[in-house]
Amino acid sequence: MPIQLSDHFTYRKLIRFTLPSIAMMIFTSIYGVVDGFFVSNFAGKTPFAAVNLIMPFLMIVATVGFMFGTGGTAIVAKTFGEGDREKANRYFSLFVYVAFVLGVVFAVLGIVFLRPISIALGAEGELLENCIVYGRIILIALPFYVLQLLFQSFFPTAEKPQLGLAVTIASGLTNIVLDAVLVILLPQEYKLAGAAIATAMSQVVGGVVPLFYFFRPNSSILRLGKTRFDGKAVLKACTNGSSEFMSNVSMSVVGMLFNRQLLAFAGQNGVAAYGVMMYVSMIFAAAFIGYSIGTAPVIGYHDGAQNHTELQGLLRKSLRMIGGFGICMTLAAEGLAVPLSHMFVGYDSELMQLTVSGFRIFALSFLFMGFAVFGSGFFTALNDGLTSALISFLRTLVFEVAAVLILPMIWGITGVWISIVVAELMACVLVVVFLVAKRKKYHY
Repeated sequence: MPIQLSDHFTYRKLIRFTLPSIAMMIFTSIYGVVDGFFVSNFAGKTPFAAVNLIMPFLMIVATVGFMFGTGGTAIVAKTFGEGDREKANRYFSLFVYVAFVLGVVFAVLGIVFLRPISIALGAEGELLENCIVYGRIILIALPFYVLQLLFQSFFPTAEKPQLGLAVTIASGLTNIVLDAVLVILLPQEYKLAGAAIATAMSQVVGGVVPLFYFFRPNSSILRLGKTRFDGKAVLKACTNGSSEFMSNVSMSVVGMLFNRQLLAFAGQNGVAAYGVMMYVSMIFAAAFIGYSIGTAPVIGYHDGAQNHTELQGLLRKSLRMIGGFGICMTLAAEGLAVPLSHMFVGYDSELMQLTVSGFRIFALSFLFMGFAVFGSGFFTALNDGLTSALISFLRTLVFEVAAVLILPMIWGITGVWISIVVAELMACVLVVVFLVAKRKKYHY
């Protein structure tokens, strides 16, 4: 029997409803990891470092999809909870169209300014040219990647999380198959471009397939159609989604800062080692992000319906499950540090050693990360974008930046790895403070 937003959510039903979103985000991360695997092992260390150096910038320009996805979901779900289906679909259509247009604008600007941005990030010589090759191809597909990120949030709202998972699998398989064909078979000088083409084509699939689904008559509660521009709704979606926007932009900015610090302390090896950790971290963090995406429309619906008892239950169950997830992920990451590092950089013993030692410290951050991610998503779902954005801002641009600037001065490159753990712990404490402070206002 299909699960509806209006249902009472037990632990079992909550897991069933959020599992497709979790799997969707994990699979999205896995095909990114596969991309890194092929580039590192077949294109070489310098192209791999180039991908990791330019990737934070590419993620910044794509975050508009996250913003309208998470921020728009909160509005649409609450409108459904209030009983106005027609208005909810008008909002949905508006957010999709605006996000796509912004994706086109950002793609053009990104291509124009790619070279000076790459230089500003510290790229030069062969590293610079590799950044340009990879970045230009990815930016061409940016409008579709924006849509992919947006629809990942809206599939649970449409009560079709399984369909969102199917689209993500199709997109991921496209990337993996094309990686295997293009990166392995193309001449050495074209392998990096082949990896970029594989990723770009997978993003086109991830953006276009949902577009066709929602434009046609379908069995979900969402449908793309005519709308009218509503500046207030767009601003509200941006405000609601500002935390996810801030979080992703901040993570990318922090990633750039990490790369600069690592270039100073360990050269290209440091950037490559950090790249491995980011790829693997994406998989673990994806579970938390997927859970937040899956629960957001449920929280938004019951907030709109003023069902405070259900809201209380959702929060308690979520915090318990996230705590369990965090412990399991930390133990798994510690145990898999060597084989995962070997998979990416086993060809270089010095780089391998650096990656393993860094990853074992970095893995401790998973104990706290889930609470920070869910806390931000929880307030977004309650249409409290300001609190959500504040959590994201302090977590990344304050805690992480401060930690990565200060701690390496004390412990050198070890301080770089520790900084993430310290920042996530501080963010976890911050979430607890806000949950307590806002309890009476939202009746959870």
